[in-house]
Amino acid sequence: MTQRRLVAGVDSSTQSTKVLLVDAETGQIVARRDAPHPDGTAIDPEHWWRALETAVDGHFDPNPRKRHELGLLDQAAAISVSAQQHGMVALDAAGTPVYDALLWNDVRSAPQARQLRELHDSHWWATELGVVPVPSFTSTKLAWLARTHPDLAARIDSVLLPHDWLSWRLRSCDGPPSTDRSDASGTGYYSVPGDTYREDLVETILGHLPTLPTVLRPSEWAGTTRTGVPIAAGCGDNAGAALGLGIREGDVVISIGTSGTVFTTTPNPVCDPTGTVAGFADAAGGNLPLLATLNAARVFDATATMLGVDLHQFDQLAQAGPPDAGGLVMVPYLDGERTPDLPDATGIIAGVTRRNMTPENMARAAVLGVLHALRDALDSLRAVGVPLEHALLIGGGARSGAVRRAAAQVFQMPVTVPMPEEYVALGSARQAAWALSGAAEPPTWTTRIDEVIEPRTETWSATARDRFVTARRASYGR
Repeated sequence: MTQRRLVAGVDSSTQSTKVLLVDAETGQIVARRDAPHPDGTAIDPEHWWRALETAVDGHFDPNPRKRHELGLLDQAAAISVSAQQHGMVALDAAGTPVYDALLWNDVRSAPQARQLRELHDSHWWATELGVVPVPSFTSTKLAWLARTHPDLAARIDSVLLPHDWLSWRLRSCDGPPSTDRSDASGTGYYSVPGDTYREDLVETILGHLPTLPTVLRPSEWAGTTRTGVPIAAGCGDNAGAALGLGIREGDVVISIGTSGTVFTTTPNPVCDPTGTVAGFADAAGGNLPLLATLNAARVFDATATMLGVDLHQFDQLAQAGPPDAGGLVMVPYLDGERTPDLPDATGIIAGVTRRNMTPENMARAAVLGVLHALRDALDSLRAVGVPLEHALLIGGGARSGAVRRAAAQVFQMPVTVPMPEEYVALGSARQAAWALSGAAEPPTWTTRIDEVIEPRTETWSATARDRFVTARRASYGR
C-alpha cells in the first residue's frame, strides 16, 4: 500500500496562525493547529514566528539567523505560507525590522495615500498598476515612515510582506527573500498588467531603492527548511482562500471575518479608475479583483457587547424582529472604512424612533448594515464588467443564521455556505501539493457544502436597501 503524501498549509492572519496538514491527493485534513497573535495594527513580526513555532510544536529561538526544528513539518512533503496582505516589514541590512510591521488595518498613512493619488491621478494608477493607493497598501506605509521617521526609512535595506518574511525565516534567512504575484500585487508598487515592480515608485517614496523580494511563479519553489522540506511560493490570504475554495469565473467569495472581503477570479486584469476595485493577481496565474471593508464581524461583536449579550443571543435577536429592522438603519463604519475610502468615518444609526429602538432591531440593523456594505462592493464589481452569478459565504460571520438568511436577499443571488474551514491555510496546502506534483494545474479537491440559499421575492429587502443607501449618501455623499 502506497503511503499518502502530506502537505502543510499556513495562514498567518491578523489574529492568529493556523496550520493544516493535508493529504496532497484528496485534500483531506489530517491535523490542525493554531496559535494567537497579539492584538493591534502594528506588531513586532517576531510574534508571527513564535506563533508559527507554537502551532507546529517547534521551539522558539530569538536568533533570527539560527536554524530551527519544526516538529509538525517533519510529517510534510512540502509547505506553503499564506498571510495577511499589505503589511510592511521593513528590514535593515542585518535583517532586523527598523519599525514594527504596520498591518493592513493600520490607517495612519491616509495622508500619504492622498499624496500618492496627487502624484498621479487615479486613472494612471489603475491603468499602470491595477490599484489606486489607499492606507492599507505597503506603499503608503513606506511613505508614512519616510515622512515621519526619515532616519529609520534611510536604514531600510529590504521590504517584505508578512508571508515573504515567514517563508524567509523558514529558510533560516538563507538567500534572498521571495514573494508571489498575488501578494506583490497588494503592495502598491507592483504592476499587475506589466508583471513587474515599479522601482521608480519605490525610489520616489523612500528616496532610495531597497531590495524587493523575487516574484515566484505559482507552482515554483522558494527554498527548503533546515530539514529539507520544500517551501512553495506562498501567497496573500485572499488568494489563498480562492485556491482553497477552488473558485471559478462567475463565483464571488464574500468573507465576513475581521475584515469583509469580496473577490472573484477573472482571466484578464480589471481596471477601475475610481480605485474602488483593486485589480489584484491571484495565486494560480490569473487575476483576483477584490474589495475589502474594515468593518465586518467585529460590528456584530460590538453590537452584542452594547446589548449585553453573547454572539449566540445576538444572532437570536437578529432573527426575532422584523426583517427590515423596523426601519432602523446602521451604516457600520465603526473603524473608519476602506471601501468606500473613508478612513476617518464613523458609524451611523439612522431612522430611530421610540417604537423601533429595540434590541431585536438593533441586532438586525447591524447584520443588515454589514451585508449592505458588502452589497456595495458587489455593485462595484458589476460596474467594471465582472460577471457575478453565485456567492460563496465564508468567515466567522457566515456561521450566523441571521446573516445566512438575509444574505441571499440583500445580494440578490444564490448563496452557498461551505462548511466552516480554514480556507486560506487549505489554499496554501493546495499550492504546496501543486508544486509537489509538477502538474500544470492545482489538484482538484472537493469543497464540502453546509447550505445553499436561494433569494426569494420579498419587498422588505429592496426597502431596506434604499434606506441604507439614503443614509450613507446623506452622511458621506456617496
